[in-house]
Amino acid sequence: MLSFRLSAVSLCALGAAVALSGCTSTPVDNTVGWSPNKIYTEAKDERDAGNFDKAVTLYEKLEGRAAGTPLAQQAQLDKAYTQYKAGEQAQALATLDRFLRLHPASPALDYAYYLKGLVNFNDNLGLFGSLARQDLSERDQKAAKESFESFREVVSRYPDSRYTPDARTRMTYIVNSLAQYEVHVARYYYQRGAYLAAINRAQTALTDYTDAPALEEALFILVRSYDALGMAQLRDDARRVMENSYPKSEYLSRGFKSASDPWWKVW
Repeated sequence: MLSFRLSAVSLCALGAAVALSGCTSTPVDNTVGWSPNKIYTEAKDERDAGNFDKAVTLYEKLEGRAAGTPLAQQAQLDKAYTQYKAGEQAQALATLDRFLRLHPASPALDYAYYLKGLVNFNDNLGLFGSLARQDLSERDQKAAKESFESFREVVSRYPDSRYTPDARTRMTYIVNSLAQYEVHVARYYYQRGAYLAAINRAQTALTDYTDAPALEEALFILVRSYDALGMAQLRDDARRVMENSYPKSEYLSRGFKSASDPWWKVW
């Protein structure tokens, strides 16, 4: 019986030693001794291979190893882009906001703002992942507006940037989308007989946006809504503006377009 007790005590001691050993061990850092340039190269290779988590970890190590150097700034931007590619929009935006806060004089600010706009643009407008007949304007508009503001920073502050032409094009697309969102809501109200609400949303589109394709339908909704309310003078005024602005409009002859007709065009 005594030998059994001794064996049990020995086993317990051995188990405790093993557990203690496991608690005190530390993960092996394979980057020890690597130069900052090697870490950067390895991070890029991991990202190109689709190993986004590993790439982000390496970029974070590089931020610490090369702190205070242009390479550390580049690592932050590349980390944000990697998070964006991995579909981690919130993390990418947080990384970019931190970059903008820490490096207000960086020569890469134009790219930081452009990437911030791009993250919000793809997340909410879904241009590249959408079906051809999907009405993108029906989605939440908050990030679209934030995307527009980021692109506007690029266009206004860095007119000669390589990212400015694309930023300007995306701004146009966003404006068209936001205008169409207002018209979509106006059409919704009109179809349900809420004519005053339809008029208010159509007028918002006409007031807040210019040269957007959706404004043609906004005017048509005004014409129809005023007519439904028996406001002949306002109806005729809206129709006159529509005929002058869109002399070849098919709305007046065909009515509303089919729901399957996409409002937007690929730019």
